[in-house]
Amino acid sequence: MTGGYTAVPVTLAGWLRRIPMVVYLPDVQPGLAVCWAARLSRRVLVTMAESGRYFNNSNVTVTGYPLRPEIVRATRETRESARERLNLGAGRPTVLVVGGSRGARSINQAALAAGPEWIGDGAQVLHVSGQLDWSAVQKQRKEFSPETRAHYHIFPYLRDEMGLALRAADIAVARAGASCLGEFPAFGLPAVLVPYPHAWRYQRSNAEALSEHGAAIWIEDKDLQRSLSLTAGELLRDSDRLAAMGRKAAALAVPEAAERVAAELIAMAAGAG
Repeated sequence: MTGGYTAVPVTLAGWLRRIPMVVYLPDVQPGLAVCWAARLSRRVLVTMAESGRYFNNSNVTVTGYPLRPEIVRATRETRESARERLNLGAGRPTVLVVGGSRGARSINQAALAAGPEWIGDGAQVLHVSGQLDWSAVQKQRKEFSPETRAHYHIFPYLRDEMGLALRAADIAVARAGASCLGEFPAFGLPAVLVPYPHAWRYQRSNAEALSEHGAAIWIEDKDLQRSLSLTAGELLRDSDRLAAMGRKAAALAVPEAAERVAAELIAMAAGAG
């Protein structure tokens, strides 16, 4: 189980029936339900070692964040082939802007405002807007100059191609959901993270963890319109710093996380048997 209030009755029922339980925490910081469930569970599996400080027991194991098979396959692509398959330019640094399947309006608006400046500095933008803002993003892009429009690539959503987008990018601008803890390190991808302000502390804790490791910079949503262009622009102009952030991101990758989680479950089931 990964948490939420619905985990409480399930955990209690399992404990009463003496069914062995495992908690998996995808985010850095657990909520109250996960902390409570962990007391009744035999193992706690976490994405990052930083999560260990939230638990009193010693049965915490770092497994990493399980990735979808298509994401894992994309890690074996070259950046050049990924850009070719997405019809991106070969010689320009690429900014990936993404806010999830539904999108993040504040990120969309800030990226559209900053995009012409990034492109003027020699970059290109791969903007995955989400479905909710797709029409508005299309309309805004039409108002760009032909030169800017040629290097500002938009998609409402990517699923099977999302791994290619991550492989093609030099830097990501995104929310700080749990997937960023697994996907960005898997590709050695530096990031500018904008935690969703209404998600308690989950996303902020994720952003802080990556930032403390030097793999990301995080900015508050309320500062996004003012800060995004400058923050990402400075990184794009400083290739050495960007490369160093990429190496620090890659150092956080935990390969075969899904297999590690499965191995823990199998081992526990064997012990229970």
